[in-house]
Amino acid sequence: MANITDVARLAGVSHQTVSRVLNNENTVRPSTKARVEAAIAELHYRPSMVARALVTRKTRTIGLISTGNPLYGPSSTALGFNEAAREAGYQVTSASMSTSDRGAILEAIDVLVAQNVEALVLIASDVASIEAVQDLELQVPLITAESSGRMGGHSVSIDQFRGAELATSYLADLGHRRIVHLAGPSTSLDAAERERGWRSVLASRGLETREPVAGDWSPESGYAAAERLLGGGDFTAIFAANDQMALGVLHALSDRGLPVPGRISIVGFDDIPEAAHFIPPLTTVRQDFGELGRRIMESLLEVLRGQEFGEPVRTEPRLIERASAAPVGAGRAVTQPIAPPT
Repeated sequence: MANITDVARLAGVSHQTVSRVLNNENTVRPSTKARVEAAIAELHYRPSMVARALVTRKTRTIGLISTGNPLYGPSSTALGFNEAAREAGYQVTSASMSTSDRGAILEAIDVLVAQNVEALVLIASDVASIEAVQDLELQVPLITAESSGRMGGHSVSIDQFRGAELATSYLADLGHRRIVHLAGPSTSLDAAERERGWRSVLASRGLETREPVAGDWSPESGYAAAERLLGGGDFTAIFAANDQMALGVLHALSDRGLPVPGRISIVGFDDIPEAAHFIPPLTTVRQDFGELGRRIMESLLEVLRGQEFGEPVRTEPRLIERASAAPVGAGRAVTQPIAPPT
C-alpha cells in the first residue's frame, strides 16, 4: 500500500508539499498540485484519517443520530446521507435508538462529541426528538432532518406538506369529493405534515373533512384502519400516509371483494421499492432520499465554512401515477358498514 513518501517521490516533491495539497492549502503552485494529484491517482493513495486529524485538528467525521423504528424513510435518509458524506470525503459515526428518550439522545451526543466529530446530524422521527435538542448549546454544529421547521435554518427535509397536497389534489382532480385519510402516529412529525397537507386541499376546494383514522405505519395497522374507515360512512378515495399502511388497506379491501380502483381509489406515500408490485400497482408520492442526503451534507459544509444558517431547506417530492387511483364513476362509493371476515 502506497504511503505519502511514495507519492512525494513519484511527483518529485517533498512530503510536506504532498501534505499541503491534501489539506487544500493555497501555497502550492497549480502545476505542482496537478503533479501531486496525478501521483495520488496513479498510486491509489488514501491518506490516513488519523494522521490528517493530527495535522489539521479536524477528523473529517460526522456524528449521525437517528431515532425511531427502522422504517423506510428514516433508513433511506441515513443511507443517502452516508453516501453524500463519503463523496465529500467525510466518515460517519452512527448512533441509532428505537425511542426518542431525551437522556439517550443526550448520551449519544456526548459520546459522539467526545470522538471529536466536526458536526452532528439528527434524523428526527417525532416531536420528542426535536424537544431533546432544541435548546442545547453544543460545541459543534447540529443539522436536523425534520419536516416541521421547528429547528429553523438548522433543518433540512423533504416537503411532506407539499407531498400530501400532491396526493390529495390528484384524487380531487379525478373527481373524488369524499377523500378520507389514513394518518400516521400522532407523535410523528412527518405524519402531522401529511395530515396538514390533506386538510389544506380539502378546505381550499370546499370538500368535507372527515376525521382521519391513525395507524402505526405498519400494514397490519392499515388493515385494521380499513375496517374502521369502511364502517364510518361513504367515501370514494383514501390517502394513506405511507405505502406500508396502503398495502394493509389493499389487503382488507381485497378480502371484502371491494375492487381498487373500481370502488375505491388509493394513494400512498414514500414509493417504497415494492409499491410498483402491489395489486394494483400503487399510486404514491416519491421522496428522493439521495437528494435529501446531499442537501444535508451541503448545509453542513456551509456551516463548517463559517456561513450563517438561512431558511429551512426543503426538497420537493413528486407524484408517481400507477393503477390504484382512477376517476370516480367506475363503481359506487362505500356506504355500508364492513362485514366481518368469514
